[in-house]
Order: sequence, then structure tokens, then C-alpha cells
Amino acid sequence: MPRIDNQRFYQKAIERYGCTARGLNWNSKASQHIRFEIIYELLVHEFSSSKVVDAGSGFGDLYLFLKQKGSLPRSYVGYDTLDEALFVAHKRTKQRFVKCDILCDALEEADYYIASGSMNILNRFETYLFIERCFEASRKGFVFNLLKGEDSSKHFNYWSVEEMVSHVKQFECDVVVKEGYMEGDFTIFLQKAYVC
Repeated sequence: MPRIDNQRFYQKAIERYGCTARGLNWNSKASQHIRFEIIYELLVHEFSSSKVVDAGSGFGDLYLFLKQKGSLPRSYVGYDTLDEALFVAHKRTKQRFVKCDILCDALEEADYYIASGSMNILNRFETYLFIERCFEASRKGFVFNLLKGEDSSKHFNYWSVEEMVSHVKQFECDVVVKEGYMEGDFTIFLQKAYVC
């Protein structure tokens, strides 16, 4: 059972803050960009030759961040469940955005899946399923971030790094953990071994 209603959670924020980082329940644009910077550092040498799926793409901010860095992927697709976000993201970026529920819809194959903030309101089961499905759909790996802390919130999904690392050890991949870049957050890169 979901923690809270995903559609209502984001729709209320969009109504209050508009098509901004706050409208997607980020603390600020700065915190959103710090998380993007870590993803960028992990994949900077891979983007230009890769197809990337942004799982939970919101308004297309990750794409715009990468464009600003001059490091666009060969192919980019954004997945989201909110019609308004998909419309705005396409208008801003002219990229392909698809209405897709990661937990139950078919996922296309890509070199990398990326999820920044996408699992922050899921329950434990949904988070595990989200990670498993994105990892399986990726040829080279999956990068995601999670909130770090004690799981006592009614709205947000908090994890310990140890708990998540223990879970992802079931996958046949290298596990890279990044933390310390921002209080209450960590990033994991599940990197598959692949032949060029």
C-alpha cells in the first residue's frame, strides 16, 4: 500500500509552486542540482554514447542540467505519471517523454536508468520493485538517490545506506555509494559488467 497518493502529493505542490523544483517537492533548486551533480560525476564519460531513461523525469530538469553541462546523452527519454509534468518537460526540452508507471508498465531498454528523487514517497516494497525493474531494463547500470535517515515519516521514504546496500547485493553488479555531499541523502550506482 502506498504511503500517500502520488498524484495528489505532486499535484498540490504544482498548484502551490508552479513548474519549479519546489513544485516537485524538492527543498530547493539548489538541492536538486546537488543530486544531479553527483549523477553527472558518475556518468560523465558515458552520456555522449548512451541512451538514458530518466525514471521520474518531472519537468525535464535533469535533461536541462546536462544540456547546461554540455554533456547530453546520445538518446534521452523521460518517464513520469503526471500529465502536466510530461507536457511541460516536452515543451522545455523537445525530447521524448512518456506517461509510464515504473512499477507496472513495460519499460524500454536503455544503457542507463536514472532516478533522482523518484522513490522518495514509495513504500519499502515499491522501492525494491522500482529498483529491480529499472536495473533489469538497463544494459549498463542504474543510478538512483534516496533519503537517508530513520524511516519514521508518514510521507517520505528514508533508508540507511547499509540497508539499501544489503538489498542491492543480490544483483550481479558493482555497487558504488556516494554520500556526504548533502545531509540526509545518498546515491547508489549499480554498474553492470558489460562487453564493449
